[in-house]
Amino acid sequence: MTSPRILYRAALSRDAADQAEVFYHAVMQGATAQYDLTQRQAWASALPREASAWAVRQALYTTLVASCDGRCVAFLELDIPTGRVVTLYVWPTLAGRGIGTTLLIHAERLLLEHGIQHIQIDASLMLCERLLRRGWRDLGEEWVERGGERLRRHHLKKPIVAVET
Repeated sequence: MTSPRILYRAALSRDAADQAEVFYHAVMQGATAQYDLTQRQAWASALPREASAWAVRQALYTTLVASCDGRCVAFLELDIPTGRVVTLYVWPTLAGRGIGTTLLIHAERLLLEHGIQHIQIDASLMLCERLLRRGWRDLGEEWVERGGERLRRHHLKKPIVAVET
């Protein structure tokens, strides 16, 4: 059995509905080991499960997607001027296959093209360990409030190094 073919590209307006679903399922299913049900429900309700909300976010942030068979299965929102990854979500059954890492590599390349030397992210507990193994530096734990629930995350940063491809 072969793995599905994943294509990486800039987000299109038609991806917005899929982004809403990827976000919801990544939080509700993908974060079960790190956050309890009440925390995940609060987190998932922080952003609407509607395409229109995600289409607006595409106008606010540079959004990269991973698609499979024409459907968005992962995405990353990037605030280029600050060098900050705003969101990074992968469909739960595809997590751990390097899709998020590849989106981060594309984000780093974009930042380098804009003269940004560091990339940063406020990483959930499910993402933090993976990024630390990939050379990110933990600048400290912080708590964020979502829907009346406190969620723990870590602020991570790393220098961007140009890689020949």
